[in-house]
Amino acid sequence: MLAQSVKDSIQGAYRQMISAKELTPRYGQRLMIAEIAKAFGSLPNHAGPPPIVVVEAGTGTGKTMAYTLAVLPIARELGLKVIIATATVALQEQVTQKDLPEILDASELDFSVSLAKGRGRYLCLSKLDMLLSGGDSMQAMMDLYGDDVSDPSHGDRLLYEKLLDALSKGVWDGDRDSWKDLITEENWRPLTVDNSQCMGPKCSNFRNCCFYQARDSMTEADCIVSNHDLVLADLALGGGVILPEPEECLYVFDEAHHLPLKSNNHFASTTRIKSTAGWLEKSEKLLKGLNKDEFLDTKALQSLTTLGVSLRSELDVVWVLLEQIAEAADTGESYEDRVQYAFELGIVPAPIRAAAQNLATLFTRYGTGLRAVVDELKEALEEGGEPARRELAEQWYGLAGSALQRAESCLSLWSNYAGEDPQGKAPNARWLTYNPSDAFPDITLATSPVLAADALQERLWERCAGAVLTSATLSALGEFSMLKMRAGLPEHASYLRILSPFKFNEVATLSVPKMNCLPAEVDKHTAFIAEAIPRLVDPQAGSLMLFSSRRQMLDVMGQLPREWLDRVLCQDDF
Repeated sequence: MLAQSVKDSIQGAYRQMISAKELTPRYGQRLMIAEIAKAFGSLPNHAGPPPIVVVEAGTGTGKTMAYTLAVLPIARELGLKVIIATATVALQEQVTQKDLPEILDASELDFSVSLAKGRGRYLCLSKLDMLLSGGDSMQAMMDLYGDDVSDPSHGDRLLYEKLLDALSKGVWDGDRDSWKDLITEENWRPLTVDNSQCMGPKCSNFRNCCFYQARDSMTEADCIVSNHDLVLADLALGGGVILPEPEECLYVFDEAHHLPLKSNNHFASTTRIKSTAGWLEKSEKLLKGLNKDEFLDTKALQSLTTLGVSLRSELDVVWVLLEQIAEAADTGESYEDRVQYAFELGIVPAPIRAAAQNLATLFTRYGTGLRAVVDELKEALEEGGEPARRELAEQWYGLAGSALQRAESCLSLWSNYAGEDPQGKAPNARWLTYNPSDAFPDITLATSPVLAADALQERLWERCAGAVLTSATLSALGEFSMLKMRAGLPEHASYLRILSPFKFNEVATLSVPKMNCLPAEVDKHTAFIAEAIPRLVDPQAGSLMLFSSRRQMLDVMGQLPREWLDRVLCQDDF
């Protein structure tokens, strides 16, 4: 049960917010606060599973204020951190820059806030140094990975010098989003690293690392504002790698209806057959370089080279099998000349499964060999080592780390294709995509869980201190069963629906136009929409049109009268 001081803190902060902002108390908002407080009230003496609260709160409820006022005092009392996870970076910044500062200003709640972003949003000083000092290591990566890596020579050297100057003067923190001007993806990608390329504390620039300095601020923060993707990325790495340990956190998932699909994407795997074969061939150059600089002995070099040849041979076998399937596939579901084929119920043919088993075995051995190289490089990066060898290790680490990550990604895909899905559970989806008309045709093989339920149960719901899921759209036909199934919510989770205070039926009109076709008749339906827009839409007023098909959206744009094209801002225009 909540301590009286915590109850007083929640109630007092709510009254202060209402008074300071001259708001009218909302029944739904108070109900949401009470539901969260009731669920988390057992935490001080809690011995059971973590409390999970699901609140569908209609538009206008004031969700951000409700969950913040309810969760933060409880977390402070229990010594836990609050992680607010939004579906987008834009909303993440709105919560950080607008919503939470307003609560701090208008109430007596005292809490610190930190904005959490992934490595990809921060500049890597080592990468910047490579780019400005000649970039031999970056060019080596280009030679090895071709189109998979941005060409550093295409970057804006003048921009890079400005970034370095701003960092040196302390007027910029290395966050892409806080730079005064837009930094294009072409200029930004060469400046960043992922988890596999980052040397962490062993990096010579670690003390000034933009990412780790930002992460250090989370250590002292009471409230960390993140996004779904970053939380899921942390959980996929085991939890506690980017964000604090799940056991130390109360999570709030805003726009939680996005969570199941985003989870599926994070636990998916893909590989391209010919691209992988090409990468394996180019990796021989990497291995020889590591051998030359004595980070890989000759015996290990020969072993990895032989494994690479065997892998390429096995990929050739798989290519023939998959190409036969792609060429025989029904192209009715294809898009932009791409053949897409889904294996029925996720079951792959026996010959492909046999090849997948061979590839999984080979990639296991290949990954083990690369892991030994990465460990050798880490050892060379230890303080007190020979400076020249340490410098060489820094140059090689990103390349070797990327190679290991790709090998492990391939292993994940082929292990999935080699195995069988557990009985009684939703199967994994498995499919291929093929575009024979590409300049360099390739087959992409992919797999994804149909439901992320098991992953979320194991990595989140069973480990967190507690969680709130909220959105305006969580139920279907008044029931939460679909969300419960897709998100793997535990049996003890509590659910609450709060209707919107807005009277939509009194201020809006739902109009269904009379149509001369069914939506399934794509060409007729598209022509109908293009004809109806000028007739139904007021050109002097703002209008928003949503499509469930990007292809149809573009086709409608192509059929609009010429005078309307300048009035319409389409998704691909921005």
